Amino acid sequence: MSDLVFGPVPSRRLGSSIGINNIPPKNCSYACVYCQLGKAIKMDVDRKSFYAPREVIDAVKERVRIAENNGDKIDYLTFVPDGEATLDIHLGEIIEGLKPLNQKLAIITNSSLIDRADVREELMQLDLVSLKVDAITESVWRKTDHPHRALDFNNILKGIELFAGQYLGKLITETMLIEGYNDQTSESHLLADFIGTINPHTAYISIPTRSPARKGVKPAAEETINRAYQIFSSKIRGVEYLVGHEGNAFAHTGDTRSDLLSITAVHPMRADSVKAFLEKDGEDWSLVQELIDDGALLETFYNGYHFYVRKLKQNNQF
Repeated sequence: MSDLVFGPVPSRRLGSSIGINNIPPKNCSYACVYCQLGKAIKMDVDRKSFYAPREVIDAVKERVRIAENNGDKIDYLTFVPDGEATLDIHLGEIIEGLKPLNQKLAIITNSSLIDRADVREELMQLDLVSLKVDAITESVWRKTDHPHRALDFNNILKGIELFAGQYLGKLITETMLIEGYNDQTSESHLLADFIGTINPHTAYISIPTRSPARKGVKPAAEETINRAYQIFSSKIRGVEYLVGHEGNAFAHTGDTRSDLLSITAVHPMRADSVKAFLEKDGEDWSLVQELIDDGALLETFYNGYHFYVRKLKQNNQF
């Protein structure tokens, strides 16, 4: 099966989602300290072609066909790649090509290119847009998200406001709280003020639940999260925690090896989820060990749990 698409997987934001991996590993405009996919390989802010649109569209169509044949629920087809989805210059064409599937379309973006009119126009065509808003103070933004030097923070905030004022779909925001980075009370108040003005359907407060890119990065403490929740709730209509594990309800195509590699390329799996996945296909742990021995899969440990993630290629040239 193609690495361009995976799932359906259970999503904390989206229910049962088929993921669209339209960006090669770690081509991103940010190098967030908490990224679950590891350190940035190539940082960029220029939109370009990564995959042929027809290749992506056909891969998604095939995955939808398999999911429907298996009786798997599909809530969204979601652009949630190994990097920043809006860097794909073909994003609008791919969205248009997926419309005939009559499935809801979503994107999870870091918001970095939303000051561009073409990006906003393409996002308008989606049923759900999730915008990252980790900070309102520029110094906190730089410390937490490590943006490409060409990005203008004030323009990004203005782009978010402009988009939110015109968008007719379901808008959600996500703020990742990191201890010692963006979890100050003053920043929470600024975030609540800003997010309140764009009036999202839901403002998620999240913490890293998988191994982050930078050693020593820790989620904000429970009392800090609760404090932020109370501050957000005083100014935003819908606020929710986004701090739990997704569960074990991963879809199966029959090719266990390919399924594991596709899912763990963008969605690290906890050990209990992998075990349940293997059992459903009649496989045992030897397959995981084989993938580890082959260098295709990595075992990581974070916050008391073992996670398995696909090893990223370090020698990509684009």
